[in-house]
Amino acid sequence: MRWLLLGGYLLRQIILGALQVAWLALQPKISVRPGFIAYPLTVTTDAQIALLANLITLTPGTLSVDVSADRRVLLIHALDMVSREQVIGEIAAGFEARVLGVLRT
Repeated sequence: MRWLLLGGYLLRQIILGALQVAWLALQPKISVRPGFIAYPLTVTTDAQIALLANLITLTPGTLSVDVSADRRVLLIHALDMVSREQVIGEIAAGFEARVLGVLRT
């Protein structure tokens, strides 16, 4: 059941992300606030990190770039971010919480 909930959440995030990116692209004056975020990981296993990184990359407007050598930080690029704290909070409460739910250690 948790996998289905994760899939539904991913679909919702893909749709919302696509709409946000489309809206930005259709603006006469593009005013994006791109940036890199060093996301502190709560997930610990290779499978959890890989799943989280892929879910982030599948969402329009975000891209997983690198994982630190100690596997504690995920470098993420966001196309348009209001604040670092907002992006971290959304990922922690969204994708990361769901990844921990489906891939428990």
